[in-house]
Amino acid sequence: MDRLTRKELKSDRFALEVQHSVEYVSGHRQQLVRWGGIAVAVVVVVVGVFIYLSHERTVRQAALHAAMQIQNANVGPTQNEFVLSFPTPAERQKAVVKAFSELAAKYSGSDEGTIAEYMLGTNAADQGNLAEAEKFLKRVVDSGNASYGSLAKLSLASIYAGEGKQAEGEKLIQSLIDHPTVVVSKELATISLAELIAHSDPARARKLLEPLRGSPRPNVSKAALSALSDLPQK
Repeated sequence: MDRLTRKELKSDRFALEVQHSVEYVSGHRQQLVRWGGIAVAVVVVVVGVFIYLSHERTVRQAALHAAMQIQNANVGPTQNEFVLSFPTPAERQKAVVKAFSELAAKYSGSDEGTIAEYMLGTNAADQGNLAEAEKFLKRVVDSGNASYGSLAKLSLASIYAGEGKQAEGEKLIQSLIDHPTVVVSKELATISLAELIAHSDPARARKLLEPLRGSPRPNVSKAALSALSDLPQK
């Protein structure tokens, strides 16, 4: 039966469909009772799965929140029981790696697991372990998650540039310019490319940034102006 919200549904056709439905129910009562029971069972299963998945997601998000709290914990003497802190940066880093590693392993394939791998990659880069950073960031790129993958591409591009593989970095960012995401816009990718080539090709970098300095989006124009000011003087 056509949905009642469709404009082309006419009253006479609706009446005819109702008549057919009544006749069908009269002739197939036993089958409908049986199928109706099956339908109810299916609905119960679907609702149960939804509740389970919602619970699982809540658990994953709680684990991610706990790991992020460690990431953002203070270093130094404990101030009070409500503020997480570690005696030294090394101990905090050890706890960060442990928390995100466990999260990535336990919830592999989920958004939270992908975020954990991204955090492991960026933390490794901050520690100067570029090989480890590249390993995790590549996993994020290959995860199929466009949003987190786009962030990983930006980080990978910087790592490649630091390793003297600037052409590979440019290729990654160009893919973001060609295929932006909700997280990494075309403008952000363009500014990132300009920053990547600022010293090797300042003229090209300026050409990329100039159209963005007058962007109606304040964050874009501000970032473009900041990148322009960092370019080598002619």
